Amino acid sequence: MTKTPPPAYREAVRQVAPKLIELTETVLFGDVWTRPGLSPRDRSLITVAALISLGRTDQLRGHLVRALDNGVTKEEISEMITHLAFYAGWPAGMNGGMIAHEVFAARGLL
Repeated sequence: MTKTPPPAYREAVRQVAPKLIELTETVLFGDVWTRPGLSPRDRSLITVAALISLGRTDQLRGHLVRALDNGVTKEEISEMITHLAFYAGWPAGMNGGMIAHEVFAARGLL
């Protein structure tokens, strides 16, 4: 998995809830994301799908970047968003599509 620098929101939250960020970095990204049962790519697919389904757009941006870094393709993300629209709801799919557009544009993928 590519090590990306902590997003600005993580640094902002660190000022308010430093223990939460410590747990994020040591338990979530230091343990859960590195367990051998799933590849980082598969974890990214699962995480992005969950965030789209739950409408967690602030976290979705960073995890779409992580997914691309972990080898998930633009085409796979597109198919996931379309598929999720039928299971998580049309607004969730549309919101996911808009956030993906922002991330793809920033990466020069459009």
